[in-house]
Amino acid sequence: MTSNDTARSGGPSDARPPGPRSRDPRSRLPSWAGRNFQLLVTASFITNLGNSGALIAAAYAVIESGGSATGVGLVAAARTLAMVVFLLIGGAVADRIPRQRVMVTANLVNALSQAAFAVLVLAGHAALWQMALLTAVGGGAHAFFSPASEGMVLSTVESAHAGKAFAVFRMSMNGATIGGAAVGGALVAAFGPGWVLAIDALGFAAAAAMRSRLHVAAGDRPARASGIVGDLREGWREFVSRSWLWGIVVQFAVVNAVVGAAEAVYGPLVARDHLGGAGPWGLAMAAFGVGTVGGGLLMMRWKPRRMLLAGTLGVFPLALPSATLALASPLWILALAMFITGVAIEVFAVGWMLALHQEIAEDKMSRVSAYDWFGSVAVTPIALALAGPAASLFGRTQALWGCSAVVVLLTGAVLTLPDVRRLERRTGGRHGVVAGSSVAHADAVPAQPTVKAPSGGVGEGAADVS
Repeated sequence: MTSNDTARSGGPSDARPPGPRSRDPRSRLPSWAGRNFQLLVTASFITNLGNSGALIAAAYAVIESGGSATGVGLVAAARTLAMVVFLLIGGAVADRIPRQRVMVTANLVNALSQAAFAVLVLAGHAALWQMALLTAVGGGAHAFFSPASEGMVLSTVESAHAGKAFAVFRMSMNGATIGGAAVGGALVAAFGPGWVLAIDALGFAAAAAMRSRLHVAAGDRPARASGIVGDLREGWREFVSRSWLWGIVVQFAVVNAVVGAAEAVYGPLVARDHLGGAGPWGLAMAAFGVGTVGGGLLMMRWKPRRMLLAGTLGVFPLALPSATLALASPLWILALAMFITGVAIEVFAVGWMLALHQEIAEDKMSRVSAYDWFGSVAVTPIALALAGPAASLFGRTQALWGCSAVVVLLTGAVLTLPDVRRLERRTGGRHGVVAGSSVAHADAVPAQPTVKAPSGGVGEGAADVS
């Protein structure tokens, strides 16, 4: 949920290249896709590829160690809890020290935590508390990475090419999700989860090396006399002043929680019992990635005037995967549900991004974004931790139906907010959105994968998704 141009990325410190790169006739890349853009896209592709497989591997590492649904939920919850604890701090830190340094450090921490996780699993000595601790370390690192990474893609291209750059970036990320989920599920089934976690660790190390080579100018940042606490207070005032903003964040605090529980805890168990294990579950997750590609292509052409209304209507399909899991449906039905969900979440993501960048002042965007991320994941650790006990108390099928019902009811409730229904896309506003253009502007496509996505979505996380 995240991306105007230089201002959003932190100003001159994030370094826009001095001009278009002279095009090598031997290169198939367009002239605007310079060195920094190539490094960022490649690094993110690698980590997304590994993470999509590691999401599956982490769940099956717990299962193969003898863990139950409660164990799977606790390990997933540990990572998200660490994100919740450190997100606001990470957002403030990203405005105060070089973002590149924060990103590289976070990638290295993720690499070390995943490597340790892999060694424990491969050695057959992974205890539940150790897996939970290591995923928590990765989640804490991502709490700093995510705010720092916002706007970096915009800083690598001229504004005239920003829309194309985001289209390429999103397509690359979604492609990595598709491949990572399918290949990761197959590798877990063939070789076990430890090797998939090890591959993810190598991916984070490679990404850190690439991001360390970015050419970033050392420009000045505006002085902040208020301190981090004062910055957070100002961001909070901005956040609570808009009903559409806090209303949707509250909605997704719960929607992310129940969708995360369904896909991170119940999904692997249903796949084990009814679909054949990690391989089929990986294919279902890959179908989600295919859907996000389709949704991205749709939103490059479709420019709904009431972007929040269209986006919120796109949240209803997030109830489908839980329902198909509750019915223990065949793989093709589950994959179709995941595909539809992928399309729908992209419709929401584009509408949400456009609303943020149209309505929120650029100098407050990072802090508002930190509250957005924080609210959107705050309840998820509780839901993940309680997923197992809820299945034991009510039954797994009933718990999955409950997940679907919560998504539908909360989405309907958000539609009662007048601002959600009435907020309109401005043409020729401060972001230069032009009605009818094939790609209106950079903010028509999210810079980074939105946190408001099912837990099987793309990301830069650790054993789970970011």
